[in-house]
Amino acid sequence: MTYELYYWPTIQGRGEFVRLALEQASVPYADVARSPARSGGMPAMFRFLDGEKVAHPPFAPPFLRVGRRLIGQTANILQFIGARHGLAPAAEADRLWTNQLQLTIADFVQEVHDTHHPIASSLYYEDQKREARRRAEEFRRQRAPKFLGYFERILDTKPGSTPHLVGSRLSYADLSLFQVVEGMRYAFPKASARLERGLPRIVALHDKVAGLPRIAAYLASDRRIAFNEEGIFRRYKELDG
Repeated sequence: MTYELYYWPTIQGRGEFVRLALEQASVPYADVARSPARSGGMPAMFRFLDGEKVAHPPFAPPFLRVGRRLIGQTANILQFIGARHGLAPAAEADRLWTNQLQLTIADFVQEVHDTHHPIASSLYYEDQKREARRRAEEFRRQRAPKFLGYFERILDTKPGSTPHLVGSRLSYADLSLFQVVEGMRYAFPKASARLERGLPRIVALHDKVAGLPRIAAYLASDRRIAFNEEGIFRRYKELDG
């Protein structure tokens, strides 16, 4: 069965966390909104968002179609993929822990978003630049160190030089933390360079994920959308420091 991923066609955003899991799991999938309209495209995504012939319509992308099942919310999608395709532990307690970590990553991603849109998503960045500078300063000084320090402490409790967040095997939470590091390096290169000096375990995990054959092939392919100033991780020089 080919899965259908529905997300905005020109940005990584929250959909990228799902793409990474699908790529590592080697699951056939169609990135529907990136296909021509005659075979799907944006119209197909909006039909589901409008609730057309759907018992449980998603609130927003990303969402995943698997047969007749429609699964929304990034952490929920990853929980499904992880259980089906070996990217989550077998024990219930560990599966809950993996989901908890993913939800914490989701909180961090929202904090990143709010550095460039602190007032409203409906406003342009240019309409809230003053507030964005204040929010970004607090993010760099307090929030990013708090979140990333949390994950570093978790990794520091594990044996070995390149541990995983959950148990001794790769999980979707590891892939998501990799994406966070990638995004931070793009959006906040100066701040990230300073932070990473105190995050050796996170950096080691990032490098390990980047070297996975399937992930490396994906990163080098045209399926990987480049970071840009329409997504969650945006590079504005005035917000870095």
